[in-house]
Amino acid sequence: MSNISYYTAEGLQKLKEELNQLKDVERPKASQAIAEARDKGDLSENAEYDAAKEAQGMLEMRISKLEEIYANARVIDESQLDTSKALIHSTVKIKNQTNGAQMTYKLVAQSEADLKAGKISVDSPIGKGLLGKKVGDVAEIQVPNGIMKFDILEISRE
Repeated sequence: MSNISYYTAEGLQKLKEELNQLKDVERPKASQAIAEARDKGDLSENAEYDAAKEAQGMLEMRISKLEEIYANARVIDESQLDTSKALIHSTVKIKNQTNGAQMTYKLVAQSEADLKAGKISVDSPIGKGLLGKKVGDVAEIQVPNGIMKFDILEISRE
């Protein structure tokens, strides 16, 4: 199964920059920390060496994960998006049927999600519930304390 993720050009650039930072700056720092700890003597009782090796392992796992994400990333041309239904990179205005509150969210890849900026992941419960819906539809979204219903008011490519 492929793990293709769709990004804006800006989101993909941020991912690439983070990957480059980890490979070009953090990886050499981790190697240097290991070398310094190794120079301090007996490795069997050297907690600093063990910590540096563990940090390097975590760094390498993160680099590997980002490389996998980057290899499977695709850029979406937002001007070509269909605005008749909610898709990734659509901006969707919804209204909570219970309390009448209106919210606007942009549906994005998980790594681009930022609730404060109004960007929610298509993998989140609300994101999944909105995908494929059209203006006028009601999205019924399962949440821990029941089902929330949202009216789809507007879909755009903002």
